[in-house]
Amino acid sequence: MKSELIVDVQPSEVSIALLEDSRLVSLQKESRNISYAVGDIYLAKVKKLMPGLNAAFVNVGYEKDAFLHYLDLGSQFSSYSAFIKNALDDKKHEPSVSRIKRLPDIDKHGSITDVLQPGQELMVQIVKEPISSKGPRLTTEITFTGRYMVLIPFGDKISISQKIKTTEEKLRLRQLIESIRPKNFGIIVRTSAEGKRVAELNHELKTLLQCWEQTVAKAQKATAPALIFEEESRIVGMLRDVFSPSFESIHVNEPEIHSQILKYVNLIAPERKDIVKLYNDDVPIFDHFSITKQIKSSFGKTVSFKSGAYIIIEHTEALHVIDVNSGNRSKAAPDQESNALEVNMRAADEIARQLRLRDMGGIIVIDFIDMNKAEHRQKLYEHMREVMANDRARHNILPLSKFGLMQITRQRVRPALDIVTAEACPSCYGKGEVQPSLLFTDTLHEKIDYLVNHLNSRGFIMYVHPYVDAFLKKGFISLYRRWQMEYGFKFRILPDQSLAYLQYKVFDSDRNEIDLKEEKDIDSSATKSKSKTKNRTTEKED
Repeated sequence: MKSELIVDVQPSEVSIALLEDSRLVSLQKESRNISYAVGDIYLAKVKKLMPGLNAAFVNVGYEKDAFLHYLDLGSQFSSYSAFIKNALDDKKHEPSVSRIKRLPDIDKHGSITDVLQPGQELMVQIVKEPISSKGPRLTTEITFTGRYMVLIPFGDKISISQKIKTTEEKLRLRQLIESIRPKNFGIIVRTSAEGKRVAELNHELKTLLQCWEQTVAKAQKATAPALIFEEESRIVGMLRDVFSPSFESIHVNEPEIHSQILKYVNLIAPERKDIVKLYNDDVPIFDHFSITKQIKSSFGKTVSFKSGAYIIIEHTEALHVIDVNSGNRSKAAPDQESNALEVNMRAADEIARQLRLRDMGGIIVIDFIDMNKAEHRQKLYEHMREVMANDRARHNILPLSKFGLMQITRQRVRPALDIVTAEACPSCYGKGEVQPSLLFTDTLHEKIDYLVNHLNSRGFIMYVHPYVDAFLKKGFISLYRRWQMEYGFKFRILPDQSLAYLQYKVFDSDRNEIDLKEEKDIDSSATKSKSKTKNRTTEKED
C-alpha cells in the first residue's frame, strides 16, 4: 500500500491529509492561532468546587471555566500537590521529583472537597479541547509525549503498548526502560519503540525530562492563569501522531514548515529524510493530489459509495447518527437478504473511514439495513471490528441490536471535523439569485483592468473555478489570450477546485492575496447599469 502525507499550510490553518493508494483516509485541520489545545499545560487556579459532580471548575484563562473531575486527579495527587506547593512557595530553588518522598495514594472513591480548595493553584493539562458551550477538560496527571514513549511525572509504572505483539520484545523494552527510568517517573512505551536501541530511547527520555524541568521552572515565574507548556511546533505535534517510516513521501507547500518537518524526520528516521519534499507548483497542493475533490465528495450529509448505495450522517449535541441506504442497487443481489448483507459490509468499510476522516467521537449509532439471519448480523459485527482495528482512537463496538442498530463509542478529544461542502452563491449570498453566468466574464475583465490600470499590478495570478478556467481558455484565440494581448503582458489564470462556481482569488507575484473587496466603484456602477434589466436577466437557482 502506497502511503503519502500532504501538508497544506495556509495563513490561518494547517491541514494534513493522509493518502493510502491515493485515497483520502485521514484529514486533520488545526488553526495556526489555536489556544487551549490538547497537551497544553497551564498554571491554573481552582475557582469553584462542585461536590454534587465530585469535580471542580478551574480558571485557565478561557472564557468558560475548565472542568476537572476527581478521577482525573490521578492516584498520586497527594505527592503531586505537595510538590507543586513547595515549588510555588520556594521559587528560588527548582525541586526534583526524583528526591521527593512519595505520599500514599488518594482514595479512588474520595471527595473533591477532601483534596482541593478554592483559590488553590495547580498545574493542569488539557485532555479535551473546548467543545460547543463547554470549556476544556483537565487532568493533573501531567504527561509529555515523545515518538517512542510517554513520560509521567509522579508515576511508578512501566507500560508497554499492546500493539507490540512478541513477548520477547516486550520483555526487552521493559528491561531497557527500567535501567534508564528515573525515580518517581512512570513511562508508557509506544509502538514505535519496537526494535529501538537503548541509546535512542535514553536520548528521548532526557529530552522529555528537560521539558518537565522547564515547565516547572516556568510555573515558578508565572501568575495563574498562564500557559507554561505547549508543543514547539503544532505541525510537528500533529505529524508525530500520524508519522510512519513506511511513508513514501511527505509533500509540504511552505518552506518554513518544510524545514521543521525535515528536521523532525531527520531526528527520528534519518535514513528517510529524502521523503520530505517541498511543493512549489502554483496549482494548490490539495488540488494537485486530488484531495479537494475527495473532501467535497466525502464530507457533507450524504456520502455515496459503491454501486449506488449511500449513508446519511447527522450530528447532534448528544451523539452521531448514521443511516445506511441501498439506493439503486436493490436488485443487484439474488435476494433481499444477500443484498442487505453486501450493502451493510460495504457501508461498514465507508463508516470506519468516515469516523477517522471526520474524527467523530462520543456515541455513534448506526442504522444498518435489516437482516434476518443471525449469522449475517454476526458477520457484519466481526467485519466492523476488523475494519476499525487500525483506528488509533480508543473505541468500543457493540453487536447489532434486534432493531438492526449498532452502537460505537469512540474517544473524543476535539470537536468532530465538519466541512461544509455545499457552495453558497458568491453573488447573492444565499438569497436564491445568482448573477447571470454570461456576465461573469465581464466581471473578471473589469477586475483585471482594475489590477492593471489602478493597482499597476503585472505578475498577478488569478484563481477561478475549474469550469470557468476551461471556458476562458477554450479555443485557440480564447478570452484568456485576448485579455493578455489587450494589456500587452502575460498574467496567469489557474483553476482552483476549492472555489465556488462564480468565485475568484487574486495573488501578486509574492504570493500575497490582493483584496478586491475595496474596489467597489466598478461593481456599483456595473450594478446600476444592469439594474434596469434585472427582471429579464436574473437567473433563479435550481
